Amino acid sequence: MSNPVRPVLCASLALCLAVPVAAQQAPADQAAEADDADSLPEVIVTARRRAEDAQRVPAALSVVGGDLIDQSYTVNTQGLTTLIPSLNYSSANPRNTAFTIRGLGSSVVAVSQANDGLEPGVGFYVDQVYHARPATAAFDFADVEQIEELRGPQGTLFGKNTTAGALNITTRAPSFTQQGFAELSYGDFDFVQARGWVSGPITDSIAYRVSGVLTRRDGVIDNIRTGRDTNTLGTQAVRGQLLFRPDDTIQMRVIADVTNFQAYCCGQVYLRTGTSQRAANRQFSGPAGLAAQFGYAPASTNPYDRVTDIDGPLGVDTNEGGVSAITDWNLGFATLTSVTAWRFWNWDAENDRDYTGLPVQLSQHIPSRQDQYSQELRLASNGAGPLTYVVGLYGFRQKLVGRPISIYGPAAARYLIGTTTGAANTPVPANLLDGYGQDGRTDFRSLSYAAFGEVNWRIVPAVTATVGLRYTQEEKDGYYATTVAGGPATTSAALIAARLGVLRPQSYEAHDSDGSLSGRGNIAWQVTGNVMAYASYARGFKSGGINMSGLPLDNANRPVLATAVVRPERNETYEIGLKNTLFDRRLIFNVDGFYTKVRDFQATVVENSLTQTVQLRGYLSNIPQVTVKGIEADVTALILPGLSARTSVAWSDGEYSDYPAGPCPLEVQTATTTRCSLTGRRLASLPRLALTAGLDYSRPVGDGAVFVHVDTASRSGYNGDPSLSRFTYIRGYNLTNANIGYRFADGLELIVWARNLLGADYIQNLTIQAGNSGLILGSPSDPRTIGGTVRFRM
Repeated sequence: MSNPVRPVLCASLALCLAVPVAAQQAPADQAAEADDADSLPEVIVTARRRAEDAQRVPAALSVVGGDLIDQSYTVNTQGLTTLIPSLNYSSANPRNTAFTIRGLGSSVVAVSQANDGLEPGVGFYVDQVYHARPATAAFDFADVEQIEELRGPQGTLFGKNTTAGALNITTRAPSFTQQGFAELSYGDFDFVQARGWVSGPITDSIAYRVSGVLTRRDGVIDNIRTGRDTNTLGTQAVRGQLLFRPDDTIQMRVIADVTNFQAYCCGQVYLRTGTSQRAANRQFSGPAGLAAQFGYAPASTNPYDRVTDIDGPLGVDTNEGGVSAITDWNLGFATLTSVTAWRFWNWDAENDRDYTGLPVQLSQHIPSRQDQYSQELRLASNGAGPLTYVVGLYGFRQKLVGRPISIYGPAAARYLIGTTTGAANTPVPANLLDGYGQDGRTDFRSLSYAAFGEVNWRIVPAVTATVGLRYTQEEKDGYYATTVAGGPATTSAALIAARLGVLRPQSYEAHDSDGSLSGRGNIAWQVTGNVMAYASYARGFKSGGINMSGLPLDNANRPVLATAVVRPERNETYEIGLKNTLFDRRLIFNVDGFYTKVRDFQATVVENSLTQTVQLRGYLSNIPQVTVKGIEADVTALILPGLSARTSVAWSDGEYSDYPAGPCPLEVQTATTTRCSLTGRRLASLPRLALTAGLDYSRPVGDGAVFVHVDTASRSGYNGDPSLSRFTYIRGYNLTNANIGYRFADGLELIVWARNLLGADYIQNLTIQAGNSGLILGSPSDPRTIGGTVRFRM
């Protein structure tokens, strides 16, 4: 089988070798906008909470501007992975969404991101406001000005400490000149998307902006049992803004937004069947296997047929929104900034957790509601003197309540328990679990407050040193309680024990209090006016948390409270880099190398001394150490007026340096839960090589211009599950998107586009079916989609 990374890599290296060294991305999103542009535009970022040229910031970052977002049809955060190689995205459904940067963050999707008491390792910020739940990052963009991916610990200046990095999203602000944009797209699978915004003055001191997006698409997976296509899209978002600018010294930007996602989603399909060391009748395949016992066969054994036969209910209904106010007051010597925000997130979804046509689990969903409040005050020095600074205070409060619900069906007893149970081989009635289920309540509260500051000292004209510190204090409280009911009555101790082995009631409370000091230091040398070298050290932490998905049990069947609290991750990152702006700013070319060590990495741990249930064979805790090292290189070039190209490469090597008690790969599992050492094994969910490349070309024709956009992304293979089973390996892939259009002089654009132009088949994420039968499910890539767009700019 040919390597999908190779052809794109060769093309990209050819571009890189045209100059002395490789580079890091500082893209020219606007380069194709002006046909006669003779240099790449300056890219302004706020990575250090002040407006700066990206080429003058001594840190590894990637920037995607609003023009590139529009040109590439990047409508949500998942699409960013086609433009940024160090960013990885996995999502079985919006709630179970996980981002990683350099392989770190929250790669254990099913365990960590569905756990309301834990925080992500990649911070997600929109207009300076931290979003506490990764699920809110799954919504479509309405009106984005710029996205910055900041790599490495960001504990000094950003609202919440994150070990892996941050996505800093800025939306377009209101304008005092009348502007407008409207776009309507239609494509295969009845894909319809309408986007637009309008902005202008209300008075001489007040401006407004209203933007929105609506997306609809039929499902891309055919459910042959119900005749209904699954994995539809249904999103709508509205954002309104007011900008108050009474004079040149003060302004306030008030933002209100709401987004809704409703879809017949999210199903997975048969990927493959793995084998274990368990008895033949407890495995999915084989003459005596579970499928044979029920006379069942999957709808298809080729995941790219995109066919399923799930028999349970399916659906997602989630929404989020909030209000924020950003005030900037120029005091002369410094600018005082206040960011005040309230946000909410509602989640409800139902799915067939056994992912088959068998009535094993009839329903599973966890309705949730989050409210968060945050307040930040920052004082940033003005001017470009030898000493500049940012200092501030931050406060954050969160409340998240949920209701975990599971209900089993008539096939569950045979599938999960077998025909007999206990030492006496007590016969198990086929209906033992029919209607048996769990209901409960979770309540999680978090309070975080911090003081921070960063100072930049220009020691000599060409050398600047930076030191930043942040102290964060956090208080967290969690309450978890579930009850079980249903199923046929029985007095048999063996049958009661077997049923409790599938679901049992639990109730516990936990509290965690932690204070942590984080920070960073770097030194930047402006070798020439166009070349900067830097070296940095950063120490960050990912907040600890409370397990809000149930605990393992002791020998008396009581929750082990010692496992309720998950300690914070401690991250140390060393980095060196070189940033180059060459040939009269026609070439931007950067490179960085890094080494990261994470202590107390949050991962799945198995403890043999505890009595484990079917669902809780492992639990989220801390392992001693993970290390990641790598090199990232990016190039952006203006080859000719109207023709720009960009390419980015990320090579990463992640390892579980010390992981003595991890989950066992499927192929070595026996009937009893055992732990396995994963020390020295590759980090899950981290491709060793990732590459993105793109090209934009615009040429005047008649009164308008023809334009072409192409972007492509390749990733090498990686393991999609923390157990590192050979059955959960995800092969490398390449995804290519393209569009061609004509821009009329009056602002009208007509575009034909293709997503997944080459029809690539690949797996986005996978799941080991509950019960460890060996059945592996996956989310296949969306098929090729071709469509057209009418776009108008005012």
